[in-house]
Formats: sequence, C-alpha cells, structure tokens
Amino acid sequence: SSLGQMRPPPIKVLSSQLRTAEKRGATDSGNAYLVRPGTARSLLVSLVWIQGTVLEVQLDRNTALLMDETGTFAVQGIDSVPRGKPCLSRGKYVMVMGVIQAVSPEPVVRAVKMADLSELAALHRRMWKLEVEELQQVLS
Repeated sequence: SSLGQMRPPPIKVLSSQLRTAEKRGATDSGNAYLVRPGTARSLLVSLVWIQGTVLEVQLDRNTALLMDETGTFAVQGIDSVPRGKPCLSRGKYVMVMGVIQAVSPEPVVRAVKMADLSELAALHRRMWKLEVEELQQVLS
C-alpha cells in the first residue's frame, strides 16, 4: 500500500526504552514517542522493531505477551499479521515490527509484521542489544 511505503523505517528498541518513552503527538503512522537511548540523546519514534520470547498467547484477546532482556511487552493485533500466528507459541523467539500503542504500565505494540527467529534464537538474542545500541547511536 502507498501508506506502508511512506512510513519511516522502524527503530530497533528494547522494552525498557519504551517503558520510559514520552508521548509527543501523532505522525502519519501513529502516535510519536520520544525514546531516550542515552543520557543526552533522544529519538522520535512511532514504528518500532522489537524482539523477544513468547511468554503467553491470548487468542481471544488477539494479544501476546513477550519478554526481552529488559522486561515484558504486549503485542496486539496478531490476527491481522500474515504468518503472525504460527510464530506465536510459548518459548519461540520472534521479531515484531509495529506501532507503539502505549508505554505504561507496560509497553504495547500493534503488530504490522512478525517473524519467527527461533532457529537461531541464541545468536539473535546475543546480538539484539548490540544491534539496538548501534542503530540508535547512528540515528541520534
């Protein structure tokens, strides 16, 4: 869709960074939040890329609970993501690209895309925090 093509690329984040983000109005792709990767720097973010292990899936609520190394976060709209549900079983390591819906009391992301990274989960888990830090340093 043309809307999808106009979206800025997703920003890689950790759930702890979403938890401390501040709402800053709206953009074309949803609400904008100020994420602080470092002490003096900040990034305006609406579309995020976040990774974690599936803790719980609530199909009746169209929601999943995931955990990264910094905390838990909820993913909404799992029904509307192509190939989203197959990667959502307990213990799988997945990436979620989505729009920030809320940051408190727990981060909530509405999924746009999901992928199962379980096959190389140990590698993805080890690299993820470094990837997030590197991208945020480049952008801020």
